[in-house]
Amino acid sequence: MMIHRCAGWFATALRSGRRAALLAPLFAVLATLAMTPAALAQGGTTVIKLATLVPDGSVWDRALKNAGVEWSQNTQGRVSLRIYPGGVAGDEPDIIRKMRIGQVQASALTVAGLAQIDPAFKVFTIPMYFESYPELRVVLDKMTPMLKQRLEAKGFILLNWGHGGWVHIFGKQPVGNIADVKKLKLWTGVGDDAMVGLWKKNGYQPVAIAATDILTGLQSGMLEAIYTTPLAALSLQWFRQVPNMSEVGLAPLVGGTVITKQAWNKLTEADRAAILASCAKVEKKLEADVPLQDQYSVAEMKKRGLKTAPGDRAAWQKEADLFASQMRGALVPVDAMDMARTERDAFRARAGAKR
Repeated sequence: MMIHRCAGWFATALRSGRRAALLAPLFAVLATLAMTPAALAQGGTTVIKLATLVPDGSVWDRALKNAGVEWSQNTQGRVSLRIYPGGVAGDEPDIIRKMRIGQVQASALTVAGLAQIDPAFKVFTIPMYFESYPELRVVLDKMTPMLKQRLEAKGFILLNWGHGGWVHIFGKQPVGNIADVKKLKLWTGVGDDAMVGLWKKNGYQPVAIAATDILTGLQSGMLEAIYTTPLAALSLQWFRQVPNMSEVGLAPLVGGTVITKQAWNKLTEADRAAILASCAKVEKKLEADVPLQDQYSVAEMKKRGLKTAPGDRAAWQKEADLFASQMRGALVPVDAMDMARTERDAFRARAGAKR
């Protein structure tokens, strides 16, 4: 009824030749009244599309979905999170490209993806550079301001850290010793030719393919070994193709949830604060849950035929130190690597003093 009355007033105004200045506000009134409550709600919601490799239904996926519920609740519906898990939007290089052109606005990336945005993150890919979660957390805390700054300079905002577990090598054949691994075609991610060259330089047989193609690569024989976390190996059923695991942990799989600066700047300060509070909870949950999930995953895989080999830890450490020396400056920025080492060694000194 009100819309009809306004339309009648509008027709009268036209016939009487009233000035055009009266018409602009009237158009706005009519457009608003014509909108349904659902249309109004939709128009007031900012949808953040988040693409990631994390498997659908995994501990990481559940944490993201819970965060999405909180984003909507704590912003009174002004921000919603739409998640595309399991690599449906492509491998991490594809996701980063899509973020840069605005097709998606956020991602939960592994450190390999973060390193494609800025090489400082490669410090967390150095084999055996860290030896415990407490040590890693201290280094992350100290380096976070610098890493956030580097990300922001590239157009991204870090919302929270993620934890994927501790990386081990899995193979079709036993992989307890370095010589065993060098005999096998070893997966490595695409988009990092320098790392592929480093593997080759040290006598390995790297095969660079997308993470989304690992299972196909294992089934076809293109791959004979991979490095991943026990939780991922179980969640994605990779271990059935590579049922041998080295007990020597290579590195923690660090990750992070990022959003484009362009999308972030469109949100109000209150909504940003609500999102960051929710993301902090995700970080704490993954920090507590993932190490336990890794232990559980190894036990479950052993029940299904996984064999583990202790290996010569000293020999692995010597190999890792060689990689670290070759990565410094060439793959990892010197300032980032030196900062990580300084904080790591300070932690170890404090820990040693307490014993």
